[in-house]
Amino acid sequence: MTERTLVIVKPDGVERGLIGEVVKRIESKGYRLVAVDLCTPDRAILERHYDEHQGKPFFEPLVEFMVSGEVFAMVVEGDRVIEGFRSLAGATDPTVAAPGTIRGDFAREWDTPVMRNLVHGSDSEVSAAREIAIWFPDF
Repeated sequence: MTERTLVIVKPDGVERGLIGEVVKRIESKGYRLVAVDLCTPDRAILERHYDEHQGKPFFEPLVEFMVSGEVFAMVVEGDRVIEGFRSLAGATDPTVAAPGTIRGDFAREWDTPVMRNLVHGSDSEVSAAREIAIWFPDF
């Protein structure tokens, strides 16, 4: 089942020069990048992206972290890509992320409440469609 998902290399991953490594793992798995954008997102995009978390204690620190530098946003396409990328990314908490995953191999920090865990991947088809529309409105 071919799907599309949004993948973001967060500011910590961009700053550490890990865009190429993330893209390599995505492409090595057989997925295809169909849209990319290197940008510093504005607050409005991030508030829409993280809308379901508004009012939670980590919302403001997360938005501040995400506007702190460049991100590399991608629309990735492939068979069961949502599930597949989340497996490539590993557990949200880098401390318990399995070796061989992006977070397990490269993420170093778990600054509660800010998630400096290198990458974001949509968690469902509904989220992917909503997130892609936010980051790539003309796509």
